Amino acid sequence: MRYMRFTQSEKMEIIRIVEESELGVNRTLKELDIHKSTFYQWYGKYHKDGYEGLAPKKRAVNSYWNKIPDKHRKQIIEIALELPELSPRQLACHMTDNKGFFISESSVYRILKRQGLITSPAYLVMRADSEFKDKTTRVNQMWQTDFTYFKVIGWGWYYLSTVMDDYSRYIISWKLCSSMTSKDAQQSIEDALQRTGLKNNNSPRLLSDNGSCYISNNLAMYLDSVGMDHVRGAPNHPQTQGKIERYHRSMKNVIKLENYYSPEELKYQLKEFVEYYNNHRYHESLQNVTPSDVYFGRDKIILKNRSLMKQKTMLNRRKLHLLNSSKV
Repeated sequence: MRYMRFTQSEKMEIIRIVEESELGVNRTLKELDIHKSTFYQWYGKYHKDGYEGLAPKKRAVNSYWNKIPDKHRKQIIEIALELPELSPRQLACHMTDNKGFFISESSVYRILKRQGLITSPAYLVMRADSEFKDKTTRVNQMWQTDFTYFKVIGWGWYYLSTVMDDYSRYIISWKLCSSMTSKDAQQSIEDALQRTGLKNNNSPRLLSDNGSCYISNNLAMYLDSVGMDHVRGAPNHPQTQGKIERYHRSMKNVIKLENYYSPEELKYQLKEFVEYYNNHRYHESLQNVTPSDVYFGRDKIILKNRSLMKQKTMLNRRKLHLLNSSKV
């Protein structure tokens, strides 16, 4: 059966796509070519055992040499309590990058689960390669843009225009507007061009939906003047603009926890979130580095260091196991 070939992370990503799709379960599964019975089998295991429940069954092997030292377990619990907003995946990357030893996501999950620090599966994000058929291969090759909205108490509705780099998911520019017109969209795009210094000869493509502000003649003339090709996503498609729509959902899940009584108060919180998202949030679709790491080309060095740290950690654990075994 071909579904047996899906990896643990691929099953997780399919679950996220279905949960976040506005098309309904049946239609989304049809788009993904996944049988309902297969999906619900994964979903049941996921809700019972979390991410671990999606792993393929393995025969028991003697892996005691790879036992995680107690001091590392203690550190993981301490950091989890100190930074409760981090998911097991993010916590694993944080430990590897900052604490001098490698730890896998599944190991972190098991440790926290035993301590009662995980009460429900953490919802992560869908992969970039599941979202657009013509995948980008470098930064500033294509930008995604979209609007979302907030209500400011006593002021009414305000609209957030965001420009995101498709390849790195880096938020290049954003603008809180009192309206949602083609002029507002143009201003956020112009700001992104000025920030990046891109001009006609190397302007990126622009991907948007089919909102009235994006199909206007005024915006079309502006994009032509700055040498930007414009691509519009297919209506009602669950994946075309998945990156920026997922970003807006994640951002609103945090921002809307508070009430705002002035546009400036809202702007401040948006600025704080963009800073966190761009520079501190490990992104699974980016091999668990931040959008700024990819956008500014730091990701390859970080991933190389992690690989070396993993090798060093495994070697140290094996040496410790042999040393303890010789004392018996």
